[in-house]
Amino acid sequence: MERVALDDRRRRADRARQVADLLRRQIIQGGGFPRGQLPLEAALAREFDTSRNVVREALDLLREEGLVERCPGVGTTVAAEKYPHGLHRLLGLAETLHEHGQVTNQVRTMTLMEPPAPVSARLGLEPGEQVVYLERLRSLNGLPLSLDLTYLVRDVGEPLFDEDLTSNDIFVLLEGIAGRPLGMAELTLEAVNADPHTAAALGTPRGAALLMVERLTYLADGRPVDLEFIRFRGDRLTMRGHLRRTPEEEPAWP
Repeated sequence: MERVALDDRRRRADRARQVADLLRRQIIQGGGFPRGQLPLEAALAREFDTSRNVVREALDLLREEGLVERCPGVGTTVAAEKYPHGLHRLLGLAETLHEHGQVTNQVRTMTLMEPPAPVSARLGLEPGEQVVYLERLRSLNGLPLSLDLTYLVRDVGEPLFDEDLTSNDIFVLLEGIAGRPLGMAELTLEAVNADPHTAAALGTPRGAALLMVERLTYLADGRPVDLEFIRFRGDRLTMRGHLRRTPEEEPAWP
């Protein structure tokens, strides 16, 4: 393959992104920088074998993301912690983040409704069948983290009207109601911009980047019961998982 020469400006910008990616990982993992203080620009330039201008551009990228703050006389410090959300197990938010604090839920809407046709199709319902629709604002240690829109099949969703949804994960409650464990979930992850309603709920600017998770969850017997559309604040959460390269297998269901 023919080599492509880069001009100095593009080369520096590319290198700055590379340095920013490595620093971002150290910040997100936690513990990479004692007391949240990043090394001086000169020290980082030596560590990454690059120029101070490249390091400065990398730090500016992280500042624009809200990960670090840069103050004259103080240096560069970590501005906000990102919490890891694993993708290798089917867990509720409180189960996932229990090591990082308390997850609380504000129920904004909970009602019986006839869902849109695409929702009925995903849940395997007949036209006209009602579902329980639930909208929750979920916070970690008092800070808004996600806005969850959930459609539940009626027989397992309706008993939730009598449950404590403020401090409990729905997954745990569903297993108790159904009398059997959850099995698996289909997951789609993408980036979306915050619409006015979501931005107001999550306390983020309109148009801010969010992590959007669409998740269809099944009971262990293969029945779909829970369709969720979850919008996470991208500046407060990072997705992690473990992938293995194995021969593709056909799922037993659905």
